[in-house]
Formats: sequence, structure tokens, C-alpha cells
Amino acid sequence: MSDVNGGATPAQPETPAQPVLPKMQILGQFVRDMSFENIAAQKSVNAAVQPDIQVQVALDARKREAEDQYDIIMKLKIESKTKEDTPQAIFLMELEYGGIFKVENIANEQLHPFLLIECPRMLFPFVRRIVSDVTRDGGYPPLNLDTIDFLALYRQQLAQRAAPRKADA
Repeated sequence: MSDVNGGATPAQPETPAQPVLPKMQILGQFVRDMSFENIAAQKSVNAAVQPDIQVQVALDARKREAEDQYDIIMKLKIESKTKEDTPQAIFLMELEYGGIFKVENIANEQLHPFLLIECPRMLFPFVRRIVSDVTRDGGYPPLNLDTIDFLALYRQQLAQRAAPRKADA
């Protein structure tokens, strides 16, 4: 048998460069602050009526000293009131839930939205469970929070930040 390439090794086909995929790892989760005020029990309010529940969500992200690590804090304020002409408070719950994330291979211009959209999505099931357990333990039916659209929340917060700038111009 003769060597077709004249002794040279066959040319290797060029492989396209593999895209560097984003990487996220949850290093830890914690309740930073939580309070549950059972106002109906304290003031003898009839809490057996259909409540009006308001949920407010705020997000915060900050860089940690360690490389590629970030703290994400989800702040919830949940108010339950009676549906009457003069609503009475049933309960008030405030929760600050945090996660420590290691995020790699994200472009700087994409980091802010990633931290405030994708990271809270990972924390949300745990927050939902805490809210459900605390409201149940407070003597009410468990409050199962609806899924939060963190992309829409992010866009809303950007619009709110941009509004004062337009007013100043």
C-alpha cells in the first residue's frame, strides 16, 4: 500500500469555535428579613371574607467581593385587606429573600438584565413556598403566589428610572 499524501498527515477539517455558554450557579439562599403581622387576629377583624391581596415586588443586585459572585435580593410586600367600603387589614407580610450567585460568561451589557431576570426566576419557587407556609401557619388558607414575569418587571423598573430623566430634560 502506498501513502496517498506522500507521508504527510491528512488535513483535519476546521471545527467552528464553540460558543461560550453562560453559566450560573446558586451558591446559597437565605431569608434576610421577614415579618408577618396577623392584624385580623389582633383586632378581631372578620378574616373569613374574600380578601383583596396586593403584592409588591422589588429586586436588588450587588457585586460581591469574590470574582463573578453577586447577591440578588427579592423584596416582597403582601397586604391582605377585606373587600368592603372601608377595607380593614387582615395581614401584612414582608419578606426579603436573597441568593448568592456565581455568574460566568455573560457580556457586561447583558449582566444587569441577567441578574434581575434569570436569578430571581431561580429564587421564586422558594419564595412562593415560604409565603404559602407562613400564611398557612398564620391561620389562613395558604397564599400561592402567581408566577411573576421578571422580564416585564425589569422593563417596568427601567421605564420608571427613565421617566425622571425625561422630566428633567
